[in-house]
Amino acid sequence: MTDNLFQPFALNSTIELKNRILMAPLTRCMADDNLVPTQAMADYYARRAGAGLIITEATQIRADGQGYPNTPGLFTPEQINGWRVVTDAVHKNGGKIFAQIWHTGRVSHPYFYEGDEVLAPSAVKVEGTVPRMRDLEYQTPTPMTQAQIQQMVEDFAQAASNAIDAGFDGVEIHGANGYLVDQFLHYSSNTREDEFGQTPENMARFPLQVVDAISDRIGADRTALRVSPGAYFNMEADSRDKAVFDYLLDQLSERQLAYLHVGIFDDAMEFDYLGGTVSGYIRQNYPHTLVGVGGFSAETGSQAIADNKFDLLAIGRPFIANPDYVERVQAGEAVVEYSEEMLTKLV
Repeated sequence: MTDNLFQPFALNSTIELKNRILMAPLTRCMADDNLVPTQAMADYYARRAGAGLIITEATQIRADGQGYPNTPGLFTPEQINGWRVVTDAVHKNGGKIFAQIWHTGRVSHPYFYEGDEVLAPSAVKVEGTVPRMRDLEYQTPTPMTQAQIQQMVEDFAQAASNAIDAGFDGVEIHGANGYLVDQFLHYSSNTREDEFGQTPENMARFPLQVVDAISDRIGADRTALRVSPGAYFNMEADSRDKAVFDYLLDQLSERQLAYLHVGIFDDAMEFDYLGGTVSGYIRQNYPHTLVGVGGFSAETGSQAIADNKFDLLAIGRPFIANPDYVERVQAGEAVVEYSEEMLTKLV
């Protein structure tokens, strides 16, 4: 049974979702060469407005945050206007939509922007090459100065303000999966010796400054955050990271965010340094609205909600394969299986 997925859910006093199924952010690389969302993207998102909430593909807050080809931006008037077409289409179909905003940090590449610096917490290079452009090798980043960190905080807040101007219902800060915000939270990527490194309080300082600056600009009720304490994408594992997330979650618990989005991936997997599963660790340390994502079906996600592991279910690849995913599940119909070929087109 999946009946609990179709109950309305109040994120807060200002935002109510018509069901508990969220469309997870899925990088599609389908913006135009100026990083402006296209009409095809507007059609793509509008067809998925049956979700309780759509979270967009990750969107750059500024030019030097780009690490993949044709990922959209939210820092020029043209990009804002392009997103307005998307949000209007989603709202016309009865949906709600948050923009996921990011800076990729050491995973960015100067190929995509003017300049030669790659900014990150520390001069620790990530090995490998840019997806879809394998001739571009990642570069050793330049450690951000404190002035650059404060400017980055302001640029995150401005992008969030731009998102509201573009008609979004709120924003989700991408603080997961080895990108800039997450890079500050891990010992393998943050070797700073100033007030942004070495201790949990210092390492969580930049992420919390971003959360607070955006909350101040657009309201905490329209601000969400994604984290991934159990996932090490573009990152080396370190048992000391748990203390950083302990502190971060304690601080986030004092803030009334729209939700915390957690990459769980395999909820049967236990992590020694977390003392169990990701969902168990997060639920124990964060008392407010949780979104779980990572390989769940409607049935397993519904059961996880019933078991109080999280409150809302984010669905990823099945939404690529099934624009009418919510309607199919509610009607008890089979869903189309996702395949890699579906990544090359928007349907």
